[in-house]
Amino acid sequence: MPRRQLHVPGTAEAAPLRAAFREVRAGLGVPLDPAEFPADVLAEAERAARAPALPPDPYDATDLPLFTIDPAASTDLDQAMHLARRDGGGFRVHYAIADVAAFVAPGGALDAEAHRRVTTLYFPDEKVPLHPRVLSEGAASLLPDQTCPALLWRIDLDADGATVAADVRRALVRSRAKLDYAHVQRRIDSGTAEEALALLRDIGRLREEQERARGGISLDVPEQEIDLVDGAYRLAYRTPLPADGWNAQISLLTGMAAAELMLAAGNGVLRTLPAAPDGAVARLRRTALALRVDWPHHTPYADVVRGLDPADPAHAAFLQECTTLLRGAGYTVFTGGRRPERATHAAVAAPYTHCTAPLRRLVDRYAGELCLAAVRGAEPPEWVRAALPELPQEMAEGTRRQNTVERESVDIVEAALLKDRVGELFDAHVVDVKENEPGVGTVQLDGGGLAVVARVEGGAGLPLGERIRVRLTQADPGSAKVLFQPA
Repeated sequence: MPRRQLHVPGTAEAAPLRAAFREVRAGLGVPLDPAEFPADVLAEAERAARAPALPPDPYDATDLPLFTIDPAASTDLDQAMHLARRDGGGFRVHYAIADVAAFVAPGGALDAEAHRRVTTLYFPDEKVPLHPRVLSEGAASLLPDQTCPALLWRIDLDADGATVAADVRRALVRSRAKLDYAHVQRRIDSGTAEEALALLRDIGRLREEQERARGGISLDVPEQEIDLVDGAYRLAYRTPLPADGWNAQISLLTGMAAAELMLAAGNGVLRTLPAAPDGAVARLRRTALALRVDWPHHTPYADVVRGLDPADPAHAAFLQECTTLLRGAGYTVFTGGRRPERATHAAVAAPYTHCTAPLRRLVDRYAGELCLAAVRGAEPPEWVRAALPELPQEMAEGTRRQNTVERESVDIVEAALLKDRVGELFDAHVVDVKENEPGVGTVQLDGGGLAVVARVEGGAGLPLGERIRVRLTQADPGSAKVLFQPA
């Protein structure tokens, strides 16, 4: 599910924001200091960084010129890729995924701590990592010019971008370059990208066509960013680049290939999502009406989304509301050769699993081991089989914590933006009304450069889809709430 990415400036004026984020961390029971780990966990991580557990004769793929694509400041690099054309037509995707199992011994202190944390938590001011940074931003990260253990996927595609073969093996890899999205986009647009990088656009577009054909959808949800300009906070949207989507298609491709391997083997953990209920789609239609988004009656929402411009504030707000149709996602475990009753992710429109971010998400380490066993035609390791029954509940708790971080962070940033404007009037659109409480709903501020969507309450009933004046009655970063009432 897309996450809203928030960033705060490292200035003295941002100190109240950072204090509020510390309160959220305290309330969730996560370390206030992101580098904080128990001493035995840190000691085990240091030992593993110096001597990871490798196969007796590891496959050497260090001559493969891999590259990573991540936000410019990222150092926890889970994936590296190399793209090429195949003789006779089609493409070959090599996708290296950090081999976290080479550093985390089953049953050890490091393993237990990962099961307690479940995911990396991204706050606007800091991230609370799943693994100690000596691993997640050091020995286990696919940093350039560093030889690392990895799970190396090889996925062959035909000329239309459809998968024709996929396998995975343990290997030693060495990334050649750390690229960011803006750099990739400039290189591809200017025609200066070498073929291995230029093919990202070709393969990405073909995979997007494959997605359309099977009825899937990817949401290009704009990121919210906060800056301090002339002593005042500014909250705006960052529109995703096409390269963001092309890169995401390689990850989706791998997650789909992994799911098919698991299903064929009869052992696995899938990321599943039921189809959205009619009520959720009806609610989204009301939001489209409110935001003046054209949605012809017989047009699927996926087709509507593809025609939107994330740079348009109304479209950006609608894209964010579209994420409500992704609610209900979970993890489905199956063993013993039995295919699960629910095997499809409705947004992907195919079987799918999380397997490409093991530095940041617990379940991916297990998915990788399940795929390795499937390729060998062997049973998964006992430590994997023993952990599978509890994984869905652990990941559900981790996802709940992650969603709380996102929700509270957005509230804090919006409150900081508006804290000196309590009592002022704003123009807004009513984008949602609670069915059982017609005087309670959600408004999106209209104009003024304010990327704010917040709660409104009061009055006999809110006019869904109409433009109204609202008064800001509360904006306190400490309480993390913004509240309007109809004026």
